[in-house]
Amino acid sequence: MSEPQKIRLTLSPEAEKYVRRDAPVEARRMAAGGALPLEPVELATVLFALLHDLDDEVKARARKSLEDLPDSLASTVLSGRTNPSVLSWLAQAWQDNEARMELIALNAAADDPTYTFLAGLPHRRVVEIIAANQTRVLRTPDIVDALGANPVTGRATIDRLLSFMGLERPESEVPAEGDDGPIVEKEVTDESALDTLKALLGDDVGEFAKELIEEADDDDESAADEGNLFALVQTMNVMQKIKLARMGNKEARGLLIRDRNKIVASAAIRSPKITDNEVANYAKARNVSDDVLRIIANNRDWTKSYQVKIALATNPKCPLPTAMKFLNFMMEKDLRNITKSKDVPSAVSAQARRILQKKGKI
Repeated sequence: MSEPQKIRLTLSPEAEKYVRRDAPVEARRMAAGGALPLEPVELATVLFALLHDLDDEVKARARKSLEDLPDSLASTVLSGRTNPSVLSWLAQAWQDNEARMELIALNAAADDPTYTFLAGLPHRRVVEIIAANQTRVLRTPDIVDALGANPVTGRATIDRLLSFMGLERPESEVPAEGDDGPIVEKEVTDESALDTLKALLGDDVGEFAKELIEEADDDDESAADEGNLFALVQTMNVMQKIKLARMGNKEARGLLIRDRNKIVASAAIRSPKITDNEVANYAKARNVSDDVLRIIANNRDWTKSYQVKIALATNPKCPLPTAMKFLNFMMEKDLRNITKSKDVPSAVSAQARRILQKKGKI
């Protein structure tokens, strides 16, 4: 069992006298009540120090005083040069208060683990602030992991994160609302893919790296072994998975497009190496996320295919407004099949019936 990490706090002599272990317990209990002639940041630091006092009453009073800090003091503490450990504790204590979480997200004094915690909270504005911090995102894979698992992380935010990592949305894809970033179609050559994967995996697995970029036919056994690939992916962090999704072959994409992290899945469907046949198969797949289906549906090139349109329209995982939009392009026989199908949502089959009625076909 590892020893607890020591926290170094900087206090003025005036503040330090309230937290010294040799101070009378009554004095420490009085200080824990929070009525001290100190600046807000130093007051919060003293109360945080008293959370670790040996006396239970001191600890309980200090906790209540910190939790009950009024907005006028809290905003100064959360915006100031507050110790990262204090900010971390306050993030946990006030996690339901979106306005206060925004202040921590904007504070450069907050450490990366605190940013990672904030990235998982259900606060859209906080998520946007964190996702816009390119330096933090690129140096801390755990932040990307948390953002990708957060239900409130929207498509525009995912686009921004992927652009940081060199994977832009293609020109043919309709941008998400609020996304005004650059559009760059980047080709991936086998040579650049191999160099990237060797750097990712290490020279000692250079041959396996080669297998990961080779695109094989369905009956070709030269593709990377699925068991080895699955084992490899389990060892990867989210940033490494994104690189593999961009540079890897069909087998790698097929595994990563089903990743629980929607940023990884989005990187896989946006791979410059993906084929039209793969897209058609993913459009009808029921084990991919709705984020993947939205990306397919918003790509003008892919939805020129009738097979992609009908796959999206009949996929129960596809968002209803998207699925129903493609019903307008269906042939009569396919609309009739949809009205009788038990595998599509009732709203979709009802809309198919309305379209047929409008055409006088029922």
